This record gives sequence, structure tokens and C-alpha cells, in this order.
Amino acid sequence: MTPTDREWLTFEDDTEARTWVFDVSFLLSSWTCIYGAGCQGVLTGPAAEMAQGCCSYGAHFTDADDVRRVEAAAATLSAADWQFRDQGRKRGIVKTNRSGELVTRMVGGACVFLNRPGFDGGPGCALHRAAMGRGERPMDLKPDVCWQLPLRREDKVEPDGRVTSTVSEWGRAGWGAGGAEFHWWCTEAPEAFVSAAPVYRAMADELVSLVGREVFGRLAAYLDSRVRGDAFLPHPTVRR
Repeated sequence: MTPTDREWLTFEDDTEARTWVFDVSFLLSSWTCIYGAGCQGVLTGPAAEMAQGCCSYGAHFTDADDVRRVEAAAATLSAADWQFRDQGRKRGIVKTNRSGELVTRMVGGACVFLNRPGFDGGPGCALHRAAMGRGERPMDLKPDVCWQLPLRREDKVEPDGRVTSTVSEWGRAGWGAGGAEFHWWCTEAPEAFVSAAPVYRAMADELVSLVGREVFGRLAAYLDSRVRGDAFLPHPTVRR
């Protein structure tokens, strides 16, 4: 990434030794999840008909609290919500991969929570669909990485002890070497930039959870002023 690829906002935290860096070009963009409306998935070829989205490889848990929250949410799902409930309850929803990381268990080549096409309850994440049916926020049931995508927060401790926290998009590189093998990734797809609301408003709850309400307030006030005022550097995908 070169400095001119995007526009960034930087400010100091008023309450701790932290510098915030935000990807203005992405947060002001019209990106939206197009699962079920053109999403080709993250396999090595186009696979819209499989309706797997970004669930083909399961989810990595961030910590023990993340595991406990998702296990508790899974226990509330009915058979009508969750196609693989029996497998999930029998074998558990969590496994340790070869790298020693805690991840969601896989069933039939995708996440245990992914309902497949033809399921009476409809395809897609069982946790997400259940939350929507109950009038709840999907982010309160889903693994952290799932509700955050494609937002990404990275914290770097500087030599002087200060922390630099950068909030941008989760691109291919976020998946490691495997990301280069994806046939398609949504933040590189112009067809995903079709929302009427900018990302920072459409994903306000997610951003508040990532950075806190006070920092989000400062961020949103600045981005509101940019929407009303001067032009900003558009996201690289829509410039191509």
C-alpha cells in the first residue's frame, strides 16, 4: 500500500497513551456485504451457488470470552435455526487447528454454523439468521472476527510504549498466504460498493465495539463533516 492509495485520519486519544489511525477512504465508502446478492465466496473459483460467503474456512476465535459467548449463543439455536445443530452439540463447535488456534469446527467443507442452500431455514450463518429473526444484533451471537469483517483493528506498541491503533479494512493480506488464492474478495469488488449509507454509519455498532463510544463520536463527527464538505480520496476499488 502506498501513501496515496487512501486517505487517513489520525488523532491522539484523550484518555490513554494511544494514537488512532482510521482509513477514511474505506469508512466513507459505500461498501456493503452482498452475501446472497452476488457474493462469489472465497474459494479458488467463483462459487456463488454454494452460498458460503466468507465462511468456507471457519472462524478463528480471539480469546476465551469469544468462545464462551458463541458457545452460549449456539445453545439457544433450534433445529429450525441451525442445519448442523446435532453435529455441533455432539462434537462441540470448537476445535484446535494444527497451529494450536481455536477455530469453529468444520462440517462438509465449511463452518459448522453455515446453513447450506436447500435448508428450510435458509442458507447463511445460523447465528446471524437467528439473531435477525429475534430482532437482536448478529454481532452479539457471532464470533468476533465474523461480526468485525471487513473491519480490522490492529494495535502496535511503539518503542516509547505508546500504542498505535489502526482501523481499516480486512483485505486479502489479513488471511495470510491463503488470501492470495481467493478468486474473489468483496472489498476488491466494485459490485459490493452499493450501499446508500457510508460504512461508518452502516457499521456504527461494530465500530463502537472496536474503538469505544467516545472515540467513535470523534471519528463520526469528522466523517460527517467530510460528507457535507470537501471531497475525499475514494476507495481504490471504485477508482479503478
